[in-house]
Amino acid sequence: MLSRLRTAGLVDIAEKLDATVRLDFEDGVRLFDAPDLLTVGWLANRERERRHAGRTYYNYNIRLEATNVCVASCLFCSFARLKPGDAGAYTLTLEEVWAKLEARAHQPLTEVHVVNGLHPDLPFSYYTELLRGFKRIRPGIHLKCFTAVEIAFFADLYGKTDEQVLVELKEAGLDSLPGGGAEVFATRVRTKLAADKCDADRYLSIHRTAHALGMRTNVTMLYGHIETHEERVDHMLRIRQLQDETGGVQAFIPLAFHPDNNQMRKLPAPTATDSLRVHAVGRLMLDNVPHIKAYWIATGVDVAQTALWFGVDDLDGTVQEETIYHMAGSKTPTAMTPRQLERLIVAAGREPLERDTLYNVIRSAAVAS
Repeated sequence: MLSRLRTAGLVDIAEKLDATVRLDFEDGVRLFDAPDLLTVGWLANRERERRHAGRTYYNYNIRLEATNVCVASCLFCSFARLKPGDAGAYTLTLEEVWAKLEARAHQPLTEVHVVNGLHPDLPFSYYTELLRGFKRIRPGIHLKCFTAVEIAFFADLYGKTDEQVLVELKEAGLDSLPGGGAEVFATRVRTKLAADKCDADRYLSIHRTAHALGMRTNVTMLYGHIETHEERVDHMLRIRQLQDETGGVQAFIPLAFHPDNNQMRKLPAPTATDSLRVHAVGRLMLDNVPHIKAYWIATGVDVAQTALWFGVDDLDGTVQEETIYHMAGSKTPTAMTPRQLERLIVAAGREPLERDTLYNVIRSAAVAS
């Protein structure tokens, strides 16, 4: 391996990692540019195993999307409809959303994950009652709901501060924030792809405020479209800085761009090697973020499984209902059972652990591959 590190020009990076010296911007760019993917992966796997050994986490969750009506017109989105009445637009009643949780009374779910469009006509009470209803149905469920982009939208629409929105949602039952909406923080990319969303500074500020209120969050990055390697590293470093300040980020989640049925359909999807590299570099750059997650819906199941040797220690969860990626052409299943996830992990030579949202281990499972 030392020979490969020399050939790839990465010996000094390996030495930094051995000495627990933080990698810098130039190191991150070099890791993206290095032609030897397996050596980059080896470095990332070494860091992964220093933190987690072979342990690989998943959770028993359900993902719900109550409305796809959205005033934002992100070029990469195949899910949103600009207004009610547009072809394919929908908004579920509270009773319809609650029924999805009630129908799973037999499942030992630990998390409800909600992401919606930015609907201009719903009252704020729709969202607070949504949360209260979930807690009435299952008091112990963890509610990971509403991206920072949604929080900013609520604040602007309802005349509140970002902190007021978070406090009122927390009082209604919100437990943590998902990481969606980060896209790429670089102004050049964000202006082209998602100009009508909150900017990077506000996204990060909302996460900072959530952490101050005692909530944990994740942060994503949408990769494989028009962003440069430099812009990817910049994105990671901004997450790292936030984590230095607050310690509230639980996981970094790279999200693969999917081109079907949206305004960027002429671009190719990222390759498997690019996906593996993004996860690996994320592990190496984000030395203060505990977990790197491969969202199997986005990467594909095979790539997510392989990524367990490229820095990844988390495969997300059972999901069960997902439309955003599938409307953009994802060919993955819409759900997996705990046993299916466990088999994937064991077949990769790793140890499956069911966790809750806060990474408390619920059970360890060893199943035959």
